[in-house]
Amino acid sequence: QVQLVESGGGSVQAGGSLTLSCAASGYTFRSACMGWFRQAPGKEREGVIVIGFGRTIHYGDSVKGRFTMSQDNSKNTLDLQMTDLKSEDTAIYYCAAGVAGGAGPYQCQFNYWGQGTQVTVSS
Repeated sequence: QVQLVESGGGSVQAGGSLTLSCAASGYTFRSACMGWFRQAPGKEREGVIVIGFGRTIHYGDSVKGRFTMSQDNSKNTLDLQMTDLKSEDTAIYYCAAGVAGGAGPYQCQFNYWGQGTQVTVSS
């Protein structure tokens, strides 16, 4: 059974930093079709940093230059490093993984999702 478990969320002041981690069991992160999404209250879910089919890296419009994503193969984790956080980054952050073959910008089917971790940025 595949499980993705996020950790590292919390409350931080604007300008601060947080690192989220996604640990996988029953699944090994590959080099594509994986990444982080977020959903703010009243808004649709959006990609934060997503590696799509063909290893194309997609950044959310507002995070480029502030957020980075890294993969630790020894721990089978996918981490999201967030710096210079802004109030508009407040959201539930989800880790996702899947396989190639979907539609949309990523051309992936994200079959696996974590339960989400809350990030709250106060100004």
